[in-house]
Amino acid sequence: MVQIIKPAEAVQFFQNKQTIMIGGFLNCGSPELVIAEILKTNMGEWTLIANDTAYPDSNRGKLICAGKIKKAIISHIGTNPETVRKMNAGEIEIDLEPQGTLAERIRAAGAGLGGILTPVGIGTDVAKNKQIIAVDGRDYLLEKPLRADIALVYATYADRFGNLAFAGSTRNFNVLMPMAADVVIVEAENICEEPLDPNNVVVPGIFIDYIVAGGSDGAK
Repeated sequence: MVQIIKPAEAVQFFQNKQTIMIGGFLNCGSPELVIAEILKTNMGEWTLIANDTAYPDSNRGKLICAGKIKKAIISHIGTNPETVRKMNAGEIEIDLEPQGTLAERIRAAGAGLGGILTPVGIGTDVAKNKQIIAVDGRDYLLEKPLRADIALVYATYADRFGNLAFAGSTRNFNVLMPMAADVVIVEAENICEEPLDPNNVVVPGIFIDYIVAGGSDGAK
C-alpha cells in the first residue's frame, strides 16, 4: 500500500534547485494543499514544469509571485501578469513550449524514449538551437524528454494502493506526470478504502509514492 501523509509532511521531499512538475490546467485539477505548505518554507530556485502559471492568487501562480521559481517550462503564461513582468524584467527564465509538445516531452520521459519528432515550431523561434531531423523529406524538431525530481499531482479518487481516477478534465497533465518523476506525490480529493474498479483506474498505483488527503480532510 502507498503511504498516506499530511500536506505538511510532503515538504520533506522538497529541496532547493529541484525540477518540479505540478499538474493542473489553470485551477482545474491542481494540488492546492501541498503548494500552500511549500510556500511556507525558505526553499526555492526551482525549475517548474507545468501547463501554465495559473493566476497570481492560485496554486502555481503563488509560487511565481513568491519568487520560488527560477525557470518555468510552460505552455501558457497569459493569465498571470506577474509571470509576464518577471520574464520581461529578467527575474525568471521562461521556456514557452507548444502545449502538445510539452505533453509529449513529459510522456517521452515516462516511456523511456530519447525524445519525440514534431513538425510544430519548424521555421519559428521554437526551432532555435534545436536539432532538425528530416524524415521522408519532411523536417521535424527533435524535442528531448522532460523529467523531474518531484511530480506533484491531483486526483479525484485514489485507493490505498495508489491507483488514481479522475473526474472530467482534471485528468489534464496529472495523468502524464507520475511516470516522469523520481518522487510522485498525489493530492487526492477522495481516498477510497476499497480498491478502485480496475476499469476506472487511469494511473496505476505503481507510479505513486505518497498520497495526501485533499478536500476538507486534508485541510484539517
